[in-house]
Parts: sequence; structure tokens; C-alpha cells
Amino acid sequence: MAAGAAEAAAAVVEVGSTRQFEELLRLTAKSLLVVHFWAPWAPQCAQMNDVMAELAKEHPQVSFVKLEAEAVPEVSEKYGISSVPTFLFFKNSQKIDRLDGAHAPELTKKVQRHASSGSFPPSGNEHPKEDLNLRLKKLTHAAPCMLFMKGTPQEPRCGFSKQMVEILHKHNIQFSSFDIFSDEEVRQGLKTYSNWPTYPQLYVSGELIGGLDIIKELEASDELDTICPKAPKLEERLKVLTNKASVMLFMKGNKQEAKCGFSKQILEILNSTGVEYETFDILEDEEVRQGLKTFSNWPTYPQLYVKGELVGGLDIVKDIANVHSARLHLSLTSRLVHILSTFTFSAWASGMLCVDWSRWTSALHVSSRACSLIPLHFQNTSTKNSSLDGAWVAQSFKQPTPD
Repeated sequence: MAAGAAEAAAAVVEVGSTRQFEELLRLTAKSLLVVHFWAPWAPQCAQMNDVMAELAKEHPQVSFVKLEAEAVPEVSEKYGISSVPTFLFFKNSQKIDRLDGAHAPELTKKVQRHASSGSFPPSGNEHPKEDLNLRLKKLTHAAPCMLFMKGTPQEPRCGFSKQMVEILHKHNIQFSSFDIFSDEEVRQGLKTYSNWPTYPQLYVSGELIGGLDIIKELEASDELDTICPKAPKLEERLKVLTNKASVMLFMKGNKQEAKCGFSKQILEILNSTGVEYETFDILEDEEVRQGLKTFSNWPTYPQLYVKGELVGGLDIVKDIANVHSARLHLSLTSRLVHILSTFTFSAWASGMLCVDWSRWTSALHVSSRACSLIPLHFQNTSTKNSSLDGAWVAQSFKQPTPD
């Protein structure tokens, strides 16, 4: 194991001078060269050095180099290195790509893409430029309002981008964003495409509005609210999200990777039933994470919804699974919603119908906790005028239905 580690470390070359770098650039002209500009005082750089060592194992045909940015300032200044870690990609002795920040998955993706591609066409070929312009057009039209920024709205990586995000949030403007640090081709190409040399850049319907100074002027003149699309109110958004699929799970993480033990357990239960469901990662949207607690009057996660109605959290789902299979109960829920949907809510609210809940839950052998599957406004409705026989509801549930 020690020998393997030494071999991996040896695969990453350390450069200590401008002359050594230029010589290495010449010698590796026909292959892919990945250069990590790093600093010994930055812990994220040490982590990315480990990532580089692993990538060197997987891609022996690629040359990996680490260069201490402050120790070789001539090279750092030449390539505009202003922060660490930063990765530059070279082919044919020319820089072809760049990645700013400690993004291991993105680094891996870029190495795989460039390592598998052939030689790049001569710079005189106009086809790549046409392809880039088409890509930029698609990106600027990717959402009604698009912000090209350094970092993300959750983690802006420059003061101007941070101010821009704060202004858009302050005015409740709905926007999507693109991190220019994640794609050097887009970062440089958009400057020419839009004839705007700096970032952030804000686009509406594919048209450039401007940078931070322009947005500040529009805000001062009260024009910003008329130009940019407004985000829907939180309650409307939560209604849409909870009804996005017949069965919706709001959790920490996603189907592929749960990020807490409770979310992992509820995934295992749902996966064991074969029920089709969608998930929403609350860790990626703080507004939804906090808003849904009030919207559903349920303070914890995960939360499971069926047909837009809250079922409950892990304990409720476990209780349902223990009484019978979760698949059966989710099926029962769907049938109940179908039966109840034949009656309007106004009929229930006006007291035209009443259900003896204790009779049908007894007939179905459903626990009292599992009754949380039924919307509370149905459970709490009572009337003297008429009733819906619980045994009849139970019989309806026993009827076979096509899958």
C-alpha cells in the first residue's frame, strides 16, 4: 500500500520555477497537462492534491503538475491566477480550460473529457466558435432571468456577485444562475458574445441587461421590478412542489444519496415497496426547507406527501409499514383520495356528508396513527344530515384496481 501511495505521489510533478514550467509545457505538448496552482497554507489545496494523485492513477496518459502560486509569481500572473486552488488545462502548449476552486467532481469530469478527446482543431477553424455562440445563446435563454456570476447564489465568490444576488432576492426576482468559474470557455466567450468585459452579467429573455452598476441604477429608478420576472409566492411554490408527483418525499439528500439517517431509512422503506416517488433535497433550498415546516405544520424532515397531502415523517411511515406493507397503504391512500375526490370540498365543509371514521379504519385494520393519511379537514367534518357508511368505503378499497 505504501509503495502504491509513493507511486501515485510520484505521478504528480512539482514545479518550482518558470523555466521548469515552460520546459514541461514543451515536453508534454502532445498530451493533456493539468496544472494545480496551490498554496501550502490553504487546506482545500491539500485535499485537491490528494484528488490529483488519485486522478494520476486513473489517467497515466495525462501529466499532472502542482505549482505553488506564490513561489512562481511570473507564471501565476501570466495566467491570471488570483485565488487557490486553480487548475489550468493545456494541450498543444495552449491553455484550453480552467477550473477555479476545490471542486473535485468538476475536476474529475474535465480531466475525463479532455483526456478522451482528440487534438483540438487549429485556432483558424471557425466551427468551434460557431458552436460556442450557439451554446452561449442556449445558456442565456436557459431561464427567463439568467445571472452569470462568480460562484453560486448560496456561495458567491466575489463581492460584486454577492451584491447582485442580494438585490435580486430583495426584489423577489426569480432567476437561475451559472457559475463562470465552472467553465472557462463560457467565462471568456460570454465577454465577446455580449460585448461586456466583466462579471456578474444579468440577462432577461436572452438579452443582456448589464452588470452590477446597471442593476443598481435600475433599482434606484424603480425599473428593475418591471424588467425582471417575479418569483412566485412561497405558498404557491410549495403547493406546486408537494403536487409535483403523486408521492413526493422532502428529505436531506436525494434518491441516490441520503444525507441523514432518517432520510436513509425512509428511502429504504419506499424502495422496498416499489412505489414510484420523487424527492426534493431541502439542503439545496433554504426557503423551501423553512417554509415547508410552517406550510405543513410539521417541524422535522423527512416529510412524505401523497397527492399533495402530508402523510408524515419517518415514524408515521414506519407505523404504516408495520401495520401492513407500505405499498398497500399507499395504494389505499390513492383509492381513498379517488373516492373522496368525487365529492367537492364544499360539500364536506357545508356538512352534506359525514364519515364514521372509526368504522372504516376498523374495517381496514388501519392504526389510528395511519389515519394521518387522511386530510385533517375531512376527518374533522361532521354533520347530522347524512353519512357515508364506513363498511362501504372498506368494500370499495377491497375492489381490485388495474395497476
